[in-house]
Order: sequence, then C-alpha cells, then structure tokens
Amino acid sequence: MGAFETAKGKAKEMAGDVLDNEALEQEGKAQKEKGHAETDADQARIEAKAHEAKAKAKEAEQDLAERAK
Repeated sequence: MGAFETAKGKAKEMAGDVLDNEALEQEGKAQKEKGHAETDADQARIEAKAHEAKAKAKEAEQDLAERAK
C-alpha cells in the first residue's frame, strides 16, 4: 500500500516539475511522504506481530515447563 502511494507521489512530483506546476509538485511530495510513512507503519506492524509470536511461543514453553514439574 505504501509503495503504491510513494510511486503515485513520485509521478505527480515529476509531472509537476515538467509542467512547472508547483502545486502538483508539492502534492506529489506530500503523497510520496505519506507512502513512506505507510511503508514504515507496515514494517512496524510486521515486527510487532513477529515479536508477539515469539512471546507467545516462550509463554507456551514456560507453561509446559510448569506443568512438567
């Protein structure tokens, strides 16, 4: 999702530059920044899910060890 926004923003930014349209160029820059932010947020969510899975696995391991006592 973020990569698509970034690409659209870059295209608008380039079109604004070619057409000498400052508003379109600024809109493209903003959209490109939004895309980067979405990509960063997606990556953070992926890392959080991985961390959560590791924590759940460790918790299950500890529960099993407690039951074995």
